[in-house]
Order: sequence, then structure tokens, then C-alpha cells
Amino acid sequence: MKRLLSAAAMLAAALVVPNAAPAAADTSACTHHWSGPQVCIRMQGRNGWNNITAIWVNPPTSVKRRSVRLFLDGAQLGPAHTARRVGHTVSYAWPAFEQDTDVKVCVRFAGINRVACDRTKYIGNRP
Repeated sequence: MKRLLSAAAMLAAALVVPNAAPAAADTSACTHHWSGPQVCIRMQGRNGWNNITAIWVNPPTSVKRRSVRLFLDGAQLGPAHTARRVGHTVSYAWPAFEQDTDVKVCVRFAGINRVACDRTKYIGNRP
């Protein structure tokens, strides 16, 4: 039970999204398995232009880095990148780029069979 609460606390800390500029559509999504690896994706931006971050919330303490891949609508985008440990999580952030809207964006860490996905959305030019 203590491990479950610890994992939940780490998940909550990893998903805190900093205050965004007006009209931003920041979202995050995680795998929904409470045992084993917990993987999350965070998108920060607007419409089809986002920064994407892959987060492994509960890696073993021995894991310092892990290869991670980015997929747009099922197709891998570019090469794998090296996610690194920052505190209790292992993460990698892609710089902002245009994904288009209504695109399924997924991240997958090497050696983990769970994939975290989210979908880009068109929100218009709200103030």
C-alpha cells in the first residue's frame, strides 16, 4: 500500500503543469495500470504546435537513462532519444514542433510494453 501511495504521489508531482500562457491547451495522459511501469505523455502548446514530454513516473532507482521513441498516428518520428533521470522520474522533452491537429501522439520507452498517448486538439485563438 505504501508503494502505491508513493507511486500516486510521484505521478501527481510529475503531472503538475506550469502556468501556461493564455489560449494554451496543455494536456497530459498516463497509462492506467497501477502495477509495473507508469508512463505519461505531456503536451504543452496550442492547436497543432506543442512541446512533448515523455515521463516514466516510477522507474527502479537503478535506472538512470532509457531510450524513448515518439510516434505520430502510429508512425515513429525521428530516431530514439535518451531520457534521463531527474529526481524520481526518467523523462525526455522534445522541443516545440508542429504536429497538426487531431493527431494521436504516443511515447514508448524501450523495454516497457506500455505506451502513453494523447491527441492534439484545435482550440482556436481564444484570448
